[in-house]
Amino acid sequence: MVTAIIKEIELRKKTDFPKKIETIYFGGGTPSLLSYEELMRIFDALQHSAELATDAEITLEANPDDLTHQKLRELRQTPINRFSIGIQSFFEEDLKLMNRAHDAAEGEYSVKASQDAGFDNITIDLIYAIPGLSNDRWRKNLDSAIALEVPHISAYCMTIEEKTVFGKWEKTGKLQPTEDKIAHEHYQFLVKALSESGFEHYEVSNFGKPNRHSQHNTSYWKGLPYVGLGPSAHSFDGINKRSWNINNNAVYTREIQQNKIPAEFEILSQKDFYNEKIMTGLRTAMGIQPEEIQLRFGVNVKEQFEEEINQYQNQGWLKETANQIRLTEEGFFRADRIASDFFITEEI
Repeated sequence: MVTAIIKEIELRKKTDFPKKIETIYFGGGTPSLLSYEELMRIFDALQHSAELATDAEITLEANPDDLTHQKLRELRQTPINRFSIGIQSFFEEDLKLMNRAHDAAEGEYSVKASQDAGFDNITIDLIYAIPGLSNDRWRKNLDSAIALEVPHISAYCMTIEEKTVFGKWEKTGKLQPTEDKIAHEHYQFLVKALSESGFEHYEVSNFGKPNRHSQHNTSYWKGLPYVGLGPSAHSFDGINKRSWNINNNAVYTREIQQNKIPAEFEILSQKDFYNEKIMTGLRTAMGIQPEEIQLRFGVNVKEQFEEEINQYQNQGWLKETANQIRLTEEGFFRADRIASDFFITEEI
């Protein structure tokens, strides 16, 4: 797989790569399983294909049980300078329900060991609205996360998808999904606890200390171009073309060996690009800039959606200024629903 990814870098570098790489994100699957040698082979290939910015943010997604002392010593010798650690919960019952490989002690240890090894730019993932998760246990989860003094926390509301194990359990009555009321209470505890601890709520699911927001994810939300490498990886040219690699490992490696990138692509229509811009914009504290939207798409958001803007302002879910429309904390909890009311259905 590593050899195939390096070959894809070679195939893409002349047409898809920027002159300078500002962020790198090792994610999807379990990239923390890669050895020092494998990671350095990928970095060498990248550095032969484009200039790596001296202050580039380079993130590795990691499972807590992978971050041993030996592993951390090796990672300190690589250009990686940021971890995204999938803690999910500090309680055994939650981790067992979600079939996580690590236990609560390993979760806490992985963060402290990473800090001791010299990594200070760490984000941890938490999940709320887990079936059976009480308000008290969620508060204690937040207290544990804050006590670790990490500069960034991502918190996601648990959703149950139809074709997953949880989906099957829900159908048979083995699992009862969390009521919306409880999920909302968890969200309110989350926002209050992290804001009081100095975190900025800069995207629906993301909280960062000042100047510690994720540069990589922010580039997605701003609609900047990115290149995805490996099976299932997505790319965007920053204009209107999105592509994605095949999600079959064997087919991916075979095609790459034949000097072909096994990817499909789509050209976004103006309507689709507008709707996406609205969705990603309203999910962030930056919101959307009506003047920019009108210049880019010819849509006067303030006029066309005056009724929706007034309605959501009256409910306390939206704020409008001279050059910005953004959601409030309560609006963030309903971001997808609100954004969809600003979508257009006819082609521009």
